[in-house]
Amino acid sequence: MTRWPTPMALLLLLTAAPALAADAGQIKVSKGAVHIERAGQRLPAPVGTRVQEADVVVTGAGGSVGIIFADESLLSAGPHSVLAIERFAFDSTTHDGAFETRLQKGTLSAVSGKIAKRAAGAMRVRTPSALLGVRGTELVVRVTEAAR
Repeated sequence: MTRWPTPMALLLLLTAAPALAADAGQIKVSKGAVHIERAGQRLPAPVGTRVQEADVVVTGAGGSVGIIFADESLLSAGPHSVLAIERFAFDSTTHDGAFETRLQKGTLSAVSGKIAKRAAGAMRVRTPSALLGVRGTELVVRVTEAAR
């Protein structure tokens, strides 16, 4: 006899799936003033906080943050940084995907993960004056107030 899931079980599966899919990575290091701007809200960003596509990660004067993404990319932002996660799509089976961020100000250090290794240019960092296609494994970017 085949047992079908109850309507309540189906409802739970359907409502939980989008929330899980939205997680792009997790904060591994959070020092000083760090918060996430998400859907008009300002959220604290301690270690363990999940980051999502469309989040903006902001560090204060003495703040810094390190984030590991689902494709094993590592991003670190220093003091006075504003980093937007504009797009994150990753297929853990094929390693296909796209990863786009925007550094509005501050500093960013990145070590590329599986997305960039799979396809050159699939990982991009935008700044107010440039667009960087990540092909190698490491980069450092700094945006000063004058560059804005």
